[in-house]
Amino acid sequence: MIASTLAFALVALPVALGAEYNVQVGAGGKLVYDPEYVSAQPGDVINFIFNPKNHTVTQSSFNTPCVALDGGAKTGFVPVDAGTTDLPIRQFIVPAGNAPLWFYCGQTGHCGQGMVFAINPPADPSPNSFSAFKALAQGGTPSSRSSPPPSSSDYVTPPAPHWVSATATVTYGGSVYTTTYTSYDGTPPPTPAPVPVDHKIIVGNNGVLNYDPANISASIGDTVTFEFHPKNHTVTQSSFLNPCQALELTSGTPGFKSGFQPVAADATEFPTFQITINDTAPIWGYCGQTGHCAQGMVFAINAVESGPNNFAAFLELAKRSGSPSASGTAPSGTTASTAASSTASSGAIGFARGSGAGTTFGLALSALLALWV
Repeated sequence: MIASTLAFALVALPVALGAEYNVQVGAGGKLVYDPEYVSAQPGDVINFIFNPKNHTVTQSSFNTPCVALDGGAKTGFVPVDAGTTDLPIRQFIVPAGNAPLWFYCGQTGHCGQGMVFAINPPADPSPNSFSAFKALAQGGTPSSRSSPPPSSSDYVTPPAPHWVSATATVTYGGSVYTTTYTSYDGTPPPTPAPVPVDHKIIVGNNGVLNYDPANISASIGDTVTFEFHPKNHTVTQSSFLNPCQALELTSGTPGFKSGFQPVAADATEFPTFQITINDTAPIWGYCGQTGHCAQGMVFAINAVESGPNNFAAFLELAKRSGSPSASGTAPSGTTASTAASSTASSGAIGFARGSGAGTTFGLALSALLALWV
């Protein structure tokens, strides 16, 4: 296997390079890398072993521990189900030179709780030691935050997302497909996943007003299943600049919505709602129950964390909305997705972001994905 020094690789075969170091990611349900740092030489291999639930290894800088480094290495989200014994591994080959390298978990809130890692950090009491890096991640300075603090009086609304038309060639099963689609700054090309994955998001987990996890990455062809827990919530698509309003109310484009899903406190079976990912543009959503969105009950799929339209900025906009929409129904003349029943999942639904060319891509790719059995 050949792996770039600026990228992670999925381990399929042993790599015989330098020394190898095993780093457990989230072992025992703890928000830590174990060990938290290593001293390594160029050519050495770091094996990041992913434990349940859903974490990343994302390169950052010392001064901004919780912000992805432009052009840096990143694994993307690696979801692992509870009880998994064959744990996924991502490898990182230490590049030339002995400069310190800094990393964090991109899952919402994990970096701020100290889930960071380093290669070759200076020892204490250096101001650039690992302990200093971890302190910055936990809020030591404003530079460690990826969005303005809620109390900031000079808060500036992030710019509107910029969409462009693009053409891509997709190869699958020996056939080549050319498709035109609507692209978003910073998103990856529209390459279908080799093996589609279902991502599970718990709605209202343990009575908390949240989606768990709230910020995920998914490939084309993947599905996302929302599982509703007590009390009564929705999954409603919105837009980045209008987090707490249904998408069709602000853009005229029909978005997916589950409708309200009441779940009894003693329920043992939980309703679900499923969507299929048809392109890699960011997807934004919220709970339509009165007041929930403004309390931060929002989610994102494929948010571009390296730019201003990241999940933290979306969450901040939701909390500042002040007038969350409680509507879980579509206005007359629009099309809403089919909600799940109280005991069974809805069928997978496809959707495409944008309009015009974006819709063309969604339909074309849906036909391609239908060939996957």
